[in-house]
Order: sequence, then structure tokens, then C-alpha cells
Amino acid sequence: MLTRRHIRVKVMQSLYAFNQSQNDNLGTEEKFLLKSMEEMYDLFLVQLSLIEELKGQAENFLEKSQQKHLATSEEKDPNKKFISNAIFEIFKNNESLQDALESRKITHWKRDDDYVQIIWEALKKSDIYENYMETRESSFKEDKEFIIAVFKEIIAPNEKLYDYLEDAKLTWIDDLPIVNTAVLKFLQKLKPNSAENMKLGNLYKNDDDKDFAKELFRKTYLNDDVLAKEMLGKTPNWDKDRIAEIDMILMKMAICEFLKFPSIPVKVTINEYLELAKEYSTPKSSIFINGVLDKLSKEYKEDNKLNKVGRGLM
Repeated sequence: MLTRRHIRVKVMQSLYAFNQSQNDNLGTEEKFLLKSMEEMYDLFLVQLSLIEELKGQAENFLEKSQQKHLATSEEKDPNKKFISNAIFEIFKNNESLQDALESRKITHWKRDDDYVQIIWEALKKSDIYENYMETRESSFKEDKEFIIAVFKEIIAPNEKLYDYLEDAKLTWIDDLPIVNTAVLKFLQKLKPNSAENMKLGNLYKNDDDKDFAKELFRKTYLNDDVLAKEMLGKTPNWDKDRIAEIDMILMKMAICEFLKFPSIPVKVTINEYLELAKEYSTPKSSIFINGVLDKLSKEYKEDNKLNKVGRGLM
């Protein structure tokens, strides 16, 4: 689920938090970094389980409607298209998903089902739901497109859900865009009768990515003074105090990759940190950071300080 860019974001956030706390226990902060990434996977499961819980809300709604003393003909013979949606069946029968929910104790919506009710009420009032329920039959394609639309337009932007997640885990709000993107990709990959072979995937693509997270955090922090000195004279008309703290952290991380990660191409490093600057720092940060990193990379190349291995890594 985590890409290298996501990992860089988490390292950036951890270094920023470390600086703010002025904590000198590197081991504690490194554990927090790894824990916060693990909790991203929990958030992924929380969002998937919320989709699954909507079926229960719909079933309760239909049951209560049928029990009305003066139930209408429509309430006596309700449209069950929603609760019969093929995606719910895939979720229910997939061992990988159900085992993960159980092993990680993802029971948020059992304890706080009023938030599922909030989403259900918003869904019932939506055009998405009204259009979907115009018929009683559907194809797998329609079912999947409907659930994707529900997640994108009803669940993801819901402010009350946002507040709940913020209260549940402090780091989740920063992680939400990444996780929601992962949920959408997961939904888009679903195929008919895929319950048995559907795999959730792992948090890390491989062990190298987990090691990259730890090493980037540790090497950037332990070499903070050295990395800061590398920028001397490369920031004309900018005093250290005038440079945004996030910009400083991003540049130190990038310089660390230049000098201490032989397998990462220089161009990849520069492009990655420019994108992070655009998303997490000031409007002009990417231009500023690009100038500094471009100048440094050229000097390192001239001085043979770029110890890169493999083709095209310079």
C-alpha cells in the first residue's frame, strides 16, 4: 500500500514532530514512525469496514419499514438491490479481509455505529442512491461503480466522519488522503467472484521499503548538522530563520538521499521532494528547493561525491 513517496511523507512528518518535541530519544521516535505507518493500515481497514457496515444499516432500515403498522406496498416488498450488491458479498466472504479485521481488532463501527448511521442517512438522500435504486437488477459493473461513487462522494468528504477519525488517531488525518486513494484502487481492482483470491496486500511493497523508512529517518536525523552545512551558500538572500521548517527538513532529506542512498537516482530524489514541497509547504517552496538541490547535485557530480550505483543514477 505504501509507496516510496508515502514513506517520505511519513519520515518528513516524524522529523518535524521530533524537532517540535525536542525529544532526544531517537529510538522512541523511530518506533513512533513505524507505529504510525502500521496505523495507516488500520485506517485502510476501518474505511473498508465502514463500506461493509452500510449493508447492516440498510437491512435494519428495511426490517423496520416492513414492520410498520401501515406499511405501504413498496415497504412490504422493498427493493433489495442495495443489500444484494455484489461488493458486500465479496467483502463478507474474503478470508484475507475478515482475518485482518479480526487480528487488528477493527471494531470501530460496532462501538460507534452512529457514524455508520450518519453515512447511511446521507447516502439515502443522495442522487447516487436514487439513481442506483431505480431498478431492481444490476450487473457487477454497476454494483462496483456504485460503491466506488459512494466512497468518493459520500464517505470520503463527510465532515463528521473526518472529525471522528481525527479524534480516534492523531496521525490519521494526515494519512487520510493516502489511505482513501488506496481504498479506491482496491475497489477498482475487484472482479466478479473474486472473494476467494482477493488479497489485501501488505503495508510495504517489500522489506527494502521498510528499511528505507528507518534508514532515511535515522540518517537524516543523525547527520542533521552535516546536512545543514551542505546548504551554506546555496540559499542566497535567505537567512536560516527565514526558511520554512518543512523546507529545511525536505532539503536535508533530499541531500541525505544524494549522499547516503546509492541506489536512488538523483533525478528521482529531486522530483520526489519537489512534489512534497508543492503539497506540504508554501507556494514558492518547490521553486526554492529546486534551485538549491539542482545546484548541489551538480556540485556533487563535479566533485565525485555522488556515489551512485547502476545505470542512469546520476
